[in-house]
Amino acid sequence: MRRSETHILTTHTGSLPRPADLAEMMLRREEGQPVDEAVLENRVREVVRETVQQQAEIGLDVINDGEMSKPSYSTYVKDRLSGFNGPSQRPFGGSLEAEDFPGYVRSVSPSQNRVRFPSCSGPVTVKDPEAVQRDIQMLLNSGTGADTELFMTSVSPGQIARFMGNAYYPTHEAYVYALADAMRPEYEAIVDAGLVLQVDCPDLASGRANSEFARLPLEEWKKIVRIHVDALNHALQRVPRDKVRLHLCWGNYAGPHNRDVPLSDILDVVLAANVGGISFEAANPRHAHEWAVFRDTSLPPDLVLIPGVIESCSLYIEHPDLVAQRIQNFVECVGFQNVIAGTDCGFGTFVGTPAIHPGIVVAKLRSLVEGARQVR
Repeated sequence: MRRSETHILTTHTGSLPRPADLAEMMLRREEGQPVDEAVLENRVREVVRETVQQQAEIGLDVINDGEMSKPSYSTYVKDRLSGFNGPSQRPFGGSLEAEDFPGYVRSVSPSQNRVRFPSCSGPVTVKDPEAVQRDIQMLLNSGTGADTELFMTSVSPGQIARFMGNAYYPTHEAYVYALADAMRPEYEAIVDAGLVLQVDCPDLASGRANSEFARLPLEEWKKIVRIHVDALNHALQRVPRDKVRLHLCWGNYAGPHNRDVPLSDILDVVLAANVGGISFEAANPRHAHEWAVFRDTSLPPDLVLIPGVIESCSLYIEHPDLVAQRIQNFVECVGFQNVIAGTDCGFGTFVGTPAIHPGIVVAKLRSLVEGARQVR
C-alpha cells in the first residue's frame, strides 16, 4: 500500500452508485431473466472506465472499479463458485434492534429484494476462474494516471457464510474453511496483478447484531469471529500482508445501531488478521468517538489505518474542516504516514439501491480530498 510523506492519501470503501441502465440489466440477470451477456459486459467495461476516471478527476489517490460488475459486495461469489443452489434466503438482520424499538422495521428497497442470497447446498469450488481476471483487466485498462494506486474488493469467507447459509457442511467451521480455500485463488490473482486487495469483513463487526450467532454471549461470539479470522489468514498465507487491507463494518444502513459491538471489544481479534491496513467506520454518530481507542492500543508498526471520515448513509456533505479534524485525530494517534482517509462504507452496497444521490456522493468525495489537503 502506498504511503506518503507529503500529504494524506485518500480512498473510499469500494462500491459506488451504478447507472440505472446497468443496474436494471444486473437485476434482471439476478432474477434469471434473459440478458445479453456481451451487452452487459461491454456496459460494465464502459462504466468502469468512467468511474475510474471520475475518481481520478476528483483527486482520490487509491481508487477502484466501483464494484460495477457485482450485484453486491458479497453475493457475487454465487456466480463464481459452485455449491450455491440452495433456496434463496434473506440474511438475518434487524431483529435485535426491533426488540429494543417495537414497530421499528429497517427499510429495504425493492431492488435489494431482487438480489439473490442462495444457501450452500453442495461442495464449494471455483467454477469461473476467469471472472476475477475480467474484473482485473477492466480495471487495469481503465486509463488511470501514474499518481493513483488501484485496489479491488473481495469478500471474506466469514461474510459469505453470514449471508449465504450452510446446508451442506457438517459444521460452520468446515464451511468457512471450504470458502477460504475457494476464495484463495481470487485473492492471489488480485495481488499478482499488482493491485491492493481489500477483503470485506462485516462479519467481524456487523455480525454481532445481525447474524445467526447474534444471541451468543460476547466471548462466545468472539470465538466464531476468531474462526473467521483464522480462515481468512489461511486463505491469505501466500499473499504479502502489505498488499492487503481489511474493511470492518457495522452495517451500511441508516438505523439505530444501538446494538453495535464497540470497536474496543473486537480490535484484538481484528488485529490478528494478516493484513497491512484496516478500513473502518469512524464518521457516523455511533462510531465517530472511537478514534480515541487508538491512543491506548499497541498496533503493529507497519499497520495503516483507513478511517472513514465521510459518512456513507447521510445526505449531509461533510465540511472539509470537519474532515481535516477527523483525520488529525488519527494522525496524532498513529502518525502521518500511517493514515489514509476513507469513507465509512460503500455508496452502492447492493445494485440498484444507492442510498445517496450520485451527485452528492461526488460532492462528499471532493470534500474528503479537500479536507485531507488541509492536514500537513
